Amino acid sequence: MPVDRLLPSDDARDLIALTRDIADKVLDPIVDEYERAEKYPEGVMAQLGAAGLLSLPQPEEWSGGGQPYEVYLQVLEEIATRWAAIGVAVSVHSLSSHPLLAYGTEEQKQRWLPGMLAGDQIGAYSLSEPQAGSDAAALNCKATRDGDNYVLNGSKAWITHGGKADFYTLFARTGEGSKGISCFLVPADLEGLSFGKPEEKMGLHAVPTTSAFYDNARLDADRLIGTEGQGLSIAFSALDSGRLGIAAVAVGIAQAALDEAVRYANERTTFGRKIIDHQGLGFLLADMAAAVVSARATYLDAARRRDLGLPYSTQASVAKLIATDAAMKVTTDAVQVFGGVGYTRDFRVERFMREAKITQIFEGTNQIQRLVISRGLGS
Repeated sequence: MPVDRLLPSDDARDLIALTRDIADKVLDPIVDEYERAEKYPEGVMAQLGAAGLLSLPQPEEWSGGGQPYEVYLQVLEEIATRWAAIGVAVSVHSLSSHPLLAYGTEEQKQRWLPGMLAGDQIGAYSLSEPQAGSDAAALNCKATRDGDNYVLNGSKAWITHGGKADFYTLFARTGEGSKGISCFLVPADLEGLSFGKPEEKMGLHAVPTTSAFYDNARLDADRLIGTEGQGLSIAFSALDSGRLGIAAVAVGIAQAALDEAVRYANERTTFGRKIIDHQGLGFLLADMAAAVVSARATYLDAARRRDLGLPYSTQASVAKLIATDAAMKVTTDAVQVFGGVGYTRDFRVERFMREAKITQIFEGTNQIQRLVISRGLGS
C-alpha cells in the first residue's frame, strides 16, 4: 500500500505521485521477468531521466530539480519498493555525479553535467578493488601523468552498472599513501578500458556488477576532478550521500516485503481465521511495520541535517546501519509469514530477502558503519 508521507511542499507531493505512477506502470510490470532472466532493462534509466527523477537533489542552475535531499530519498524509496536494482542504479548514478558537481571546475560542469543530470549519461562509481574494499586507502590502480594525459593501469571491482554505464567516476593512485589518490571522470569508450563478465550475484540480477581493467589507457588530463591527492576526501564526501541512498533503497525493499506479507496474511486462512488475526502472526507484522517506520525516520533525520548544511556523516552511518539491518529482518520475517511457499520463487518475498542482504554490505559494510559511529562518539 502507498506510504502516507509527510512532504514539505506541493511540488514534493507531485513528485511522489509522478514516481508512483511511473513505478507502477513501467517498473512493476516487468521486474519479475527481468530479474529472473538477469536481463538489463534497456531504456528504463532514460525514462527516469526524462521524468527528471535522476537530478532531483541537484541545483536548478544545472537543470537539476533543486529538491531537498529528504524528498529525493523518498522518491528513491518509491522506486526501490517496486524494483530494488533500479533503486540502487539511481543511487549509484547520483553518487557518481557528486564529485563533478561538488569539486569540478565550471568548465568541467558545463561540459559534462547536463548529460548526467538529464539521464543521457548514466554513471558508475569505481572505488573498490579486489584487495581494497572497506580499506579505500589501499588502492593500487595507478594513474601516471604523461604530458597532457594520465596513463591508467590496474583493476577495479564491484562496479554497479559496469559495462553499461556511460562514464565511470574512478579513484586511482597518483602518489603514495592515503593522500596519493585522485579522482577522474572516465568515458566508457576509453581505449584500454575493458570489463569482466558480470558477477553471479545472490540478487539485483537485472543490473550488472562487474570488474574493470585498465591497460595503458590514456585519459585526457582535464578529466581530473579536484586536485591530485584529493581523491579520498572526494570519495568519502560522496559516500555519506550514497549511504543515505542505500538506506532509502533498503527501506523500499522492507516496505515491499511488509506490503506483500500483510496482503497474504489477509488472504490466507488457518483454523477458520485469517492468519493476520492470530495474535502471534499479528504481532510479528506489527514488529515489521515498526521496523520500517523507524528505519525511514533515521534516513529522513540525516537528510534533513544535510539539507540544513549541518554535519551528517554519523547520522548517515546510523541510517545505513539501522535501515539495512531492518530490511534484512523484515524480509526474513516476510518469508516466515508466507511459510513454505515463501521459500519458493512463486512469491516475491524470497527475492526481497536476497536483495536486502547486499544493502548491509555495499557503500561500507555495517561493521564499517559501526566504526564510523563509534569514532563520532569520541569527537
